[in-house]
Amino acid sequence: MPQIKHIALLGATGSIGDSTLKVIRQHPDKFRIAGVAIGSKIDLLLPILKEFDIPFAVVFDPKAAEALSKQWSGKVLAGMDGLMELVADPSVDYVLNGLVGSIGCRPTLEAIRLGKTVGLANKESMVMAGDLINAALRRHPEAGLIPIDSEHSAIFQCLAGRPVHEVDFIQLTASGGPFRERPKNTFEAITKADALKHPTWVMGAKITIDSATLMNKGLEVIEAHQLFGIGFDQIKVVVHPSSIVHSLVQFRDGSLMAQLGCPDMCVPIQYALSWPERLQLETPRLDLATVGKLEFFPPDFEKFPCLRLAFEAGRRGGTAPAVLNAANEAVVDLFLNDRIPFHKIPALLENVLGRAAITELHSIEEAVAADAWARREVVESLAS
Repeated sequence: MPQIKHIALLGATGSIGDSTLKVIRQHPDKFRIAGVAIGSKIDLLLPILKEFDIPFAVVFDPKAAEALSKQWSGKVLAGMDGLMELVADPSVDYVLNGLVGSIGCRPTLEAIRLGKTVGLANKESMVMAGDLINAALRRHPEAGLIPIDSEHSAIFQCLAGRPVHEVDFIQLTASGGPFRERPKNTFEAITKADALKHPTWVMGAKITIDSATLMNKGLEVIEAHQLFGIGFDQIKVVVHPSSIVHSLVQFRDGSLMAQLGCPDMCVPIQYALSWPERLQLETPRLDLATVGKLEFFPPDFEKFPCLRLAFEAGRRGGTAPAVLNAANEAVVDLFLNDRIPFHKIPALLENVLGRAAITELHSIEEAVAADAWARREVVESLAS
């Protein structure tokens, strides 16, 4: 890599941010943080700002941004305007988007419009506005987008630039979440603590709940369709509890390519940062003799209807994925705040998606409007 990459790290205090900082600590001669963005946790941000000598911070919550400006002498901005200014800053040449939720969509689009490379861990960008992002990439070929989700990074690595017409199908692996073996007739007794115990990954609360419902995998199906231009009939999901095989590509000549490794987000993050080069990384190595066997199971669409809903929304296209994504964010928030039980999540989502007037997607404003409608509809459905 010929020069230092100057990175805007969006979501610096989340799990993706934490793993990114681990990578940068190992390669200070390759990567430098030009600015960071967070939601509100300035107590976690302050030591990061000091350690990495960061000049620019965006805190989405205005009150938290004001509090930070009183404790730190660097540049502090707030809200979506702050995010967009950070992405556009001339010192930034690489945007690592680790934000959670639809908030990450506009920064992704803006970075591409400005010809920058995006390392994308915000799957909602492609779910909510994948058609728009792909159109922007065609208009700005100097820009780049490299997936960071472990599954999509695996597919990216397995494809290795091969054309889509050589692919029979891609297969996303899913851990199955904490309730893979739990009988469906006991789902009414699931607690928030139960749902937050992921068997293999340590993640934020929202994505952990999505993994428990398999909505996370459903959103990844839509994201894979947008990232790789592969039809939904060529996208499969297989449950792989140990999360060692991160995903697979079946080529038309019968070759099945897989990417394996210990569950560690530092690996796909570093690959996205260093691509096409592979750098040394201090991370656990996979010992297949110790693993012994790899198990795979078909997904249970009846037990986990969120996965089915995601395929349906993806096939409908237009604003349907944005509606499903926004409704899911709203419903998961209700669950995390003890306002609905776990087993009600799929029914609420199906109700909102069924009532949506789906249209073609021509602008980010239309995606935002569909997002806002879905969130209002969740609230109204709960009240009725």
